[in-house]
Amino acid sequence: MSPGNIETRLHINGEWLPGKSGRTFPVFNPTTEEKIVDVHEADEQDVDLAVQAAAAAFPAWRDLSMFERISKCLKFAELLDRDKNEIAQLEASNMGIPISSYLSCVSGAIDGIKHATGLAHDIHGETSLNTPGFVTFTLRQPFGVCAAIIPWNVPIVMWCGKVIPCVVAGNTIVLKSSEKAPLTSLKFAALAAEAGFPPGVINVLSGFGHTAGHALSSHMQIRKISFTGSTRAAKMLMEAAAKSNMKRVCVETGGKNPAVIFDDADLEKAAESVAASIKFNSGQICVSNSRIYVQRGVFTKFVDTFKPKFLDINVGDPRLESTNFGPQVDKTQFDNILRLIDEAKNEGASLISGGCRTKDKGYYIKPTIFVEVPKSANILKTEVFGPVVAIQPFDTEEEVITECNDTQYGLHGTVFTRDVSRAFRLVKAFEAGMITVNCSSETGPYDMPFGGWKESGTGRENGHMGLESYFEVKSVTLKL
Repeated sequence: MSPGNIETRLHINGEWLPGKSGRTFPVFNPTTEEKIVDVHEADEQDVDLAVQAAAAAFPAWRDLSMFERISKCLKFAELLDRDKNEIAQLEASNMGIPISSYLSCVSGAIDGIKHATGLAHDIHGETSLNTPGFVTFTLRQPFGVCAAIIPWNVPIVMWCGKVIPCVVAGNTIVLKSSEKAPLTSLKFAALAAEAGFPPGVINVLSGFGHTAGHALSSHMQIRKISFTGSTRAAKMLMEAAAKSNMKRVCVETGGKNPAVIFDDADLEKAAESVAASIKFNSGQICVSNSRIYVQRGVFTKFVDTFKPKFLDINVGDPRLESTNFGPQVDKTQFDNILRLIDEAKNEGASLISGGCRTKDKGYYIKPTIFVEVPKSANILKTEVFGPVVAIQPFDTEEEVITECNDTQYGLHGTVFTRDVSRAFRLVKAFEAGMITVNCSSETGPYDMPFGGWKESGTGRENGHMGLESYFEVKSVTLKL
């Protein structure tokens, strides 16, 4: 599918509409650095129009049987599978993810839809006869109008992970995509209409955080909002949500995720796994292991094993199946990563690989390795969101736990060891919402809660917890 052939207007109440302001914004191909299309921009008026459409659609959608809602969600998954190659080509042009990687995202999104719809069959309340003369029970009921704001790095996973649990629960939704990568979200809106979702149930807007995003977070008729993006934006969203109608908020804001390699670990497998974690999507993934802590006795051996695996990439046009390493999403992201690399060098970090662009054209950055970084260096604190890793030696278990938790974030942690007791000690000690043992963040089960501790966010998506978060709970007491 060519970007020029996709609908670029706003999808509101089952119709394609231009933005009220008449403004558009350009979308660029990060491989060629050239503009590929102009997309209609939503502002506060468009947000309100979409919310009114969602509110009008809610009663009839809520009153459909769960089986009818599930059927439409599964039809949407079927259409995703039908058009997966076109969607992969579109995303490769829009944000630079290689189709070889993106097709696995499509498969994962479809699996997530099937799992969420399967869980929907099992939504139920509780009952109690503990009070003599009364029966008490709980009901789970949908909120009404919800909102979602998704990031640019894996739109299909975020779109499906927020929209499907929301609507299968009986809610309606207004979604805003990232201005960096809006095209596939518009394609998904078209597929949702084809799948039979009634007008107003799923509304999709393209636009910016300070206008459309703020309007969503502060709208008085939106009852819940789910956001994935930066910590700074999440804090502003949470403030706006609280000041408006105290709408429910779920946010995921990234991480600075450690991988701990003990001296008894299988170094070959550990190096392979962690390298895959950081290389996926050119490091533009919130759960990548951007900090690696290696026990001192095997530090040099691990670095020597890790380096060739990390540098084993095929850089090129992400639309080609042979490419496995694409560009950063845009010039802003590209420049920021290079700035952080230069800052790390100035702070005394030892650069042993990369640190520069790989091609004259396109926003490509060579996989970058720093070793023995000063503990105060920003590269150990800041989420780079690129193919950059810091490898640090450590001596004791207690020391490495302290180092791992010395961050504002708490999204993901990894440990490699053959000692089961040690593994469980680390699992408990990590201040993070998700942990992997003897595997890395390339392993992402869709049936488990996804979310972080500390400034990595609040709330959970995926699994039972994710689906149940789209229901209000009502306690009922009946006198016998």
